[in-house]
Amino acid sequence: METKPAKGLKEAEEVIARAIRKIGARKENELCKYLPMKSGGYMHHFTLRKMKYKQPQDLAAIIERFVVNADRPIVIAPKQRAARGSRKRKDHMNFTRIQLERMLNIARLAGDKEIITILSPKKSLASCKRELIQAIRQNRLDPELWNSYVEAIHAQQILGGDLGTSSTL
Repeated sequence: METKPAKGLKEAEEVIARAIRKIGARKENELCKYLPMKSGGYMHHFTLRKMKYKQPQDLAAIIERFVVNADRPIVIAPKQRAARGSRKRKDHMNFTRIQLERMLNIARLAGDKEIITILSPKKSLASCKRELIQAIRQNRLDPELWNSYVEAIHAQQILGGDLGTSSTL
């Protein structure tokens, strides 16, 4: 029984050699692009190598059908794969801290409160409370500070932190 696989392997190697000459390839692996698979795309070079030793008759038949006996062997399109790689948004702009501060100053000069709130760094609830207390002690009115305090309270409530101050808002 061991002579039969050797005979099949020898035949497969002869068919592979003819196919390589026909397509003008330099390596055996270049045949893969001409051999379609049922699952789509072309044969992987590992599959070619495995079939060469375990199923040489089947491989020889496939190569003869799609390369040797074909008038013009066709290069098979690769199998569609799931998208990989960067999932970063391409339209997202990254600004340096200095650039953000400059835009924030421009928005303050223009009096655009919406842009000011968008560009202002988000403060923690503790820092908002501390700054509000300081502003009250200094008899200073700061609507931006109050808005950031309200945002911090809402953010904490959304995250599930019960503060007991929701009745005051």
